[in-house]
Amino acid sequence: MTAVILAEETPRPARPRGPLRRALGRFFANRAAVVGLAILVPIVALILSYPLWWPYGPNSIDLTAMNKPPSVPHWLGSDGVGRDILARLLQGGRISLLVATVSMVISTAIGFVIGAVSGLSGRVVDGVAMRLVDLAMTLPPVIFLLVLASIAGTGVTPTILVISLLSWPALSRMVRARLLELRERDFVVASRGMGANLWHLLIRHGLPNCIDILVVYATLQVANGILLEAGLSFLGLGVPPPLPSWGLMIAEGKDYMFFSAWVIMIPGVALAVLVLGINLVGDGLRNLLGTERLR
Repeated sequence: MTAVILAEETPRPARPRGPLRRALGRFFANRAAVVGLAILVPIVALILSYPLWWPYGPNSIDLTAMNKPPSVPHWLGSDGVGRDILARLLQGGRISLLVATVSMVISTAIGFVIGAVSGLSGRVVDGVAMRLVDLAMTLPPVIFLLVLASIAGTGVTPTILVISLLSWPALSRMVRARLLELRERDFVVASRGMGANLWHLLIRHGLPNCIDILVVYATLQVANGILLEAGLSFLGLGVPPPLPSWGLMIAEGKDYMFFSAWVIMIPGVALAVLVLGINLVGDGLRNLLGTERLR
């Protein structure tokens, strides 16, 4: 009888995970970031989809339901003129996200360009750019914000402009600090020696090495933009009526707060919860990108 010897099968080595899978694994290992994502995703889904499932519009008036508490027809109640609070809340969330997102894109572009030009250019350009940044950062932010808002006027576009012009200096300093160290690297020096211009250095080397800063700044700037828009609208310098805004809803509801507390509490709670969710996601991204610098 021929003996058959079965060779033991050696287990195959585990396939190494790619950088994206490792990054996602670290992100979802952060409990605070997961909580923030669980808060943020349903709110954004409700804000974007509400016209498909909610019968009331943000400015539809029901004269039989003025200052009514939450009920079956109006889940979150109605305000002093009979408008549905849920419809105004979700439409106001759309406006807040629009203002915050567009202003974030503009301020991120301004801050990156000024910081990158300052970090990759010579001393003269660097000195002029940093004095401009210092001037913008030394102005009192509240007074600067109110002055800009009074000059630009009310409306969605002026509010975006005001928030964008207020938010870029901090990012430009972070980008400059990163690129001051980067421009001494061999590959940047070699690119300069081969005749690469400033635009090539900015796109080819500056942008990829600042992605971590830009992603975290953009996330946290959305939360900051929502708060700034709500503050301006509360003061009457942001989104004008009859457009709904969470800050404007709080301002309109303060006259009814003693006998219709839900009118002012609901937009205030929504504002706090949305900003909390965005900040938790932003902190998770900051911890994630701080452990492994993107190349």
